[in-house]
Amino acid sequence: MKTFETLADLAACVGQEVALSDWVTITQERVNQFAQATGDHQWIHVDVEKAKQGPFGGTIAHGFLTLSLLPVFLESAFVVRQSGMGLNYGLNRVRFTAPVPVGSRLRARLTLLAAEPIEHQGLQLTWSVVVERDGADKPVCVAESLVRLYP
Repeated sequence: MKTFETLADLAACVGQEVALSDWVTITQERVNQFAQATGDHQWIHVDVEKAKQGPFGGTIAHGFLTLSLLPVFLESAFVVRQSGMGLNYGLNRVRFTAPVPVGSRLRARLTLLAAEPIEHQGLQLTWSVVVERDGADKPVCVAESLVRLYP
């Protein structure tokens, strides 16, 4: 985990790859819980037996489940000691570039694209987030995420 003292220290990293998150394992239980929470019960995600005969040979995670892990990835990748609160401000772009078979391990590669001052002495950060699957040649998700941090 990368540690920064202040928001200014983090802002100085614009244009750089800042951190790599911890690995997160995608379990069938997590996929089922996501399906329950969102109402998305597509068989490719939740019907283990039927999915064995499907195009991926087993169940896969929802794309939005992968995207929902962004806060987990960010939290495990870096900390700003003199920051009191962070907020998800949205996304500029998202693509799900490859399936995530259940049992996969994912992590995120974080590059800071921009850091702009905002009200209340905060900072709006624009992150390039590339979600990698252990052992895969290409990413499973690429996103541009906006996060607001406040002292």
